Amino acid sequence: MDKTNYSVARVETYTRASIVKAERHNERKNESYSNMNVDLTQTPNNVHYKRCKNTYNERLKEMIDDGEISLRGLKDNAKIFDEIIFDINSDYFEQNGGYEFAKGFYEKAFHFAEREMGADNIMSAVMHADELNTALSEEYGKPIYHYHLHVIAIPVVKKEIKWSKRCKDKSLIGTTKEIINQVSHSKKWKSEQLTDNFGNPVYDENGKAKLIKSYSLLQDRFFQYMSDSGYRGFIRGIKSSTKEHLTDLEFKIKKETEKLEKITNSVYEKQSNFDNYMQYDKQIDDISNLGKPKKFSKKIELEPKDYETLTQYAKKGIVADKEIYERDTRIENLRNTVNRWIEKYDGLVEKTKDYFHAIKLAPQKVADFFKSLFDKEKQDELERQRIEQEKIQAERKAREEAKEKARLEKQKLKNSPESKKRRADRDAR
Repeated sequence: MDKTNYSVARVETYTRASIVKAERHNERKNESYSNMNVDLTQTPNNVHYKRCKNTYNERLKEMIDDGEISLRGLKDNAKIFDEIIFDINSDYFEQNGGYEFAKGFYEKAFHFAEREMGADNIMSAVMHADELNTALSEEYGKPIYHYHLHVIAIPVVKKEIKWSKRCKDKSLIGTTKEIINQVSHSKKWKSEQLTDNFGNPVYDENGKAKLIKSYSLLQDRFFQYMSDSGYRGFIRGIKSSTKEHLTDLEFKIKKETEKLEKITNSVYEKQSNFDNYMQYDKQIDDISNLGKPKKFSKKIELEPKDYETLTQYAKKGIVADKEIYERDTRIENLRNTVNRWIEKYDGLVEKTKDYFHAIKLAPQKVADFFKSLFDKEKQDELERQRIEQEKIQAERKAREEAKEKARLEKQKLKNSPESKKRRADRDAR
């Protein structure tokens, strides 16, 4: 696998209608996602560097009403919202410290977005840490999450409004009336003229000026900013690169191909079983036609060869009956086991439904609650260990004091007059 890491900054545009879907995805407002790699149990790990208190459209209306921005001249279906997605290979974060490293990396990327778009024009900035990278997870043998940053911002440019000919004061006509913050995606991301090493414009063979796409320049600035901030080990992303998603897609295609191979093998197996069945069916017909009735008797005469064939089938039938019975028993046991697991799963779902409902309503509060709960548990454990250690030290000290007391009493008894007299009498004898 190619281990080269690439930094990526790409821009998506939305109207007031289409932003709703992006908002539900970014802010995790859905109960389920078409992207099956979203693990909602990990959603509390998502990090908001800036949170939108209301919906994106409600915040837009506030900005318009407060005179912060202007939609003057824009149609109802105009592109109003820009989403900048900052990304880098999941392997890069795994190599450098994982989740905590990613939080610091994308906090710096958020500051880059503030510089690019203007801090006041950013509505939301959230790092997703709950999307599983299935390809890397299989490679590492543990869950690896695809950390990336979604920034929702309004593309704003300064626009000079001049007095028109309708102005009564003719001296003001053509002069600046006001400067507004005009929402304009096209002007915000206007392509720049390509120049050579001497600063001269570059033209194509038709004499048309060559331009540098603004998104390409954004990639350049993002890479340079992160490099200047001390982050190393990656290179500027390739234009239109979707390497992270392509790797995951290749993994999914591989899995689906494996499924297809299994299905194909299953079809071949079923066909083989069918052919065997047809062969058995023919054998059953042959068995039915074995032998011929004796004259004036109810007995059936068999040729030696037919008798041997019938005996073999009878033995196989007895063995098959035993195998079928054992298989049916195993199937019944497995069915009972599955039912028990289903009951446990249903019970677990019932017990945790309030938790998942709370996550949907207030993920940050739930995360904070569990953090405080786990912190308290950790403090309680540390306190218990401290008390236990003090108890052990107290017991050790008591034993040492008792031992010292016994030694002193023994020494005192040894030096007493009675003890000295007994030793003198013993020596005299």
